[in-house]
Amino acid sequence: MSGLHEISAAFLPLTDSAVLVAAAALGFAEAEGLRLALNRETSWANVRDRMAVGHFDVAHMLAPMPIAFNLGLCPLKADVIAPMALGLGGNAVTVSVMLHDAMQQASEHRFSDAAAAGAALRHVVRARKAQGQPRLALAVVHPHSVHNLELRYWLAASGIAPDRDVEIVIVPPPLMADALAAGRIDGFCVGEPWNSVAVARGQGRIATVKAAIWRSSPEKVLGVRKDWAEAAPERLAALIRALYRAAQWCGDPAHHEELAALLARPEHVGVDVSLIRKGLDGRILALSGDAVPHFFEPFGGAATFPWQSHALWLYSQMVRWGMVSHGADNAAIARRSYRPDLYRAALRPLGAALPGANAKVEGALTEPTSVGASGGQLVLGPDGFFDGTVFDPDLIDAYVLAQAQDALAPG
Repeated sequence: MSGLHEISAAFLPLTDSAVLVAAAALGFAEAEGLRLALNRETSWANVRDRMAVGHFDVAHMLAPMPIAFNLGLCPLKADVIAPMALGLGGNAVTVSVMLHDAMQQASEHRFSDAAAAGAALRHVVRARKAQGQPRLALAVVHPHSVHNLELRYWLAASGIAPDRDVEIVIVPPPLMADALAAGRIDGFCVGEPWNSVAVARGQGRIATVKAAIWRSSPEKVLGVRKDWAEAAPERLAALIRALYRAAQWCGDPAHHEELAALLARPEHVGVDVSLIRKGLDGRILALSGDAVPHFFEPFGGAATFPWQSHALWLYSQMVRWGMVSHGADNAAIARRSYRPDLYRAALRPLGAALPGANAKVEGALTEPTSVGASGGQLVLGPDGFFDGTVFDPDLIDAYVLAQAQDALAPG
C-alpha cells in the first residue's frame, strides 16, 4: 500500500454506500494509485459539519447537500461540489403497522402505486384531524435530503400539506426503526437497509418506494470539497475512475451476494446480510415477495452521471418549502454545484459512454430510451413522476411559480 495517495471519505451505514465501500475494499481505488480511507458516521449532520471543517476530502453525501452548502444554508460555510453521483433510487417510505392497517382499510392498495398509497394516507390524515387526534409524525434523515424533498412532493401531490397536516422530524438513518418501534414517529423515509430492518422486526410496513414516486431519481452523490478538488485534480479524476469501475461491478446482479456480504460487515453497514441483499435485489417487501425493478441502480441508466437537471429540481423543491428564495443567481449556484465537466474529463480515457448534455427534461421518459452519447450509447429512464408532471430545467421559473401557486391553494 506504500506510495498510494490517501483520500479520506465519510459514509453512512446505508446500502447506497456500496460504490465507495467496493472501491475501497475490492482494489478499484488501489488500481488508480489511491488508498480510500473510509470513516463511518451515524448522521448526515456529522458528515456535513466534519466536511466543512476539513476532516474529510470527500463524502457519500445527500444529493441536495452540496447545493445547500453553496447556497449558504449550512451552519458552517464550505464550497462543495458533486462531480459524480453514487446511484439512483434506493429509499422507501415505511409506516407503523397500525398506520399501514389504517391506510389499507381506507383503500386497499399496493406499495408500487404511489398515487393510491398517497390517497389512502390522505384519508387517514383527514379522519384523524376530524377526530381531534395529533398529527402524524413522519421522519426524514436531514432537512437537505432527497428524502425530505421527495416525501414532501409525494404528500403535497396527494393532497396532504407538509408541516400543516403532518409533522416532519429529523432522525438519523440507523435510528429510524428504533424510533418507529418506540412510538416516537408514525413513519419514515430512509434508504435501505433500514426499511427492511423495520419490516423484519415486525415494526413497520412499506407504504411506497422512491422508485414509484420518481423513477430513476437521484439519491446520493460524491461530495467533494472544492478547494481539495482544485488542489488535487488528478487525484480526483483517479477517484472518479475508481468509483465508476466499482459502480459497474456493483451493478452486476452476479455480484450481489458478495456485495451484500461486504456491506454486512460491522465496519460498513453492519446488519444481517439477507436484509442488505433484499435492497440490492429490489425485494424489500420480505413477506410479499414483490420486487421493485431498479430499486437501487448503482450503474445502469447513467446512474453515476451528475445531471444538472437533478440539481435544479432539488433546488426547485428547496425553494418550494421555503429553504431559499428563487432567483437567477441562486439557480446558477445550484446548477454549478454538480460538475459533469469533471466527470467527463476523468472518464474519457476509459472510452465510457458519456451523456452529451449536462441536463435533461425530468419525467419525460415513459420507457427505457436509447440516447446518443460520446463513446457509445446509453439507455436512460423511465424517469416519470407519479403524478405525471415533468420538469424542464429551461423553464424553471414557471415551474417554481406553479408550485408557489399550488402552495397557496386551500387544503
